[in-house]
Amino acid sequence: MINTIGHLWRVQDVFWGAGSSAGALLGVPYYGKRQEPTDFRDQVGIYVLYADFDLVYVGQTGVGNQRLLARLKQHRDDGLARRWNQFSWFGFRWVRKTGGLSTVAQASHPSLPQMLNHLEAILVDTVEPPLNRQGGRFGADTWWYRQVRDPRLGPTADKMITDLWKARLPAK
Repeated sequence: MINTIGHLWRVQDVFWGAGSSAGALLGVPYYGKRQEPTDFRDQVGIYVLYADFDLVYVGQTGVGNQRLLARLKQHRDDGLARRWNQFSWFGFRWVRKTGGLSTVAQASHPSLPQMLNHLEAILVDTVEPPLNRQGGRFGADTWWYRQVRDPRLGPTADKMITDLWKARLPAK
């Protein structure tokens, strides 16, 4: 059911699009060999919005032509605007060997135990109930992706300050 996950991605590291340049949600696998980032903007599934790690909204993508980036962009302009700064997503589409996403029609058809494990895992990972000691059980076929800051955004303020500080220090 859930094939790919992006957990606690930061809004400021997303290129939302400008002019004729489409936005992107870039990520690489947490584990495994380094590879080029995958763009998850067209992912379908469930997403969660957070304000400083506090859950504020849960939504879905995939109905009609709504995809993940489009839904997130809507929330930047609707009643949730400026009320969230992180998001997680749980996607049905997997990443092909070529780096692109599978088609929506290729989404897996899980067994009942697998579906229950995935639903429980989504709830545990998003709500983080204090008495749940074990994490969610997505299984070995689910890949976690960490966010990659879109290079079109340039360096972060922290990176620029660090670079300036290093340049100011005398050479050894």
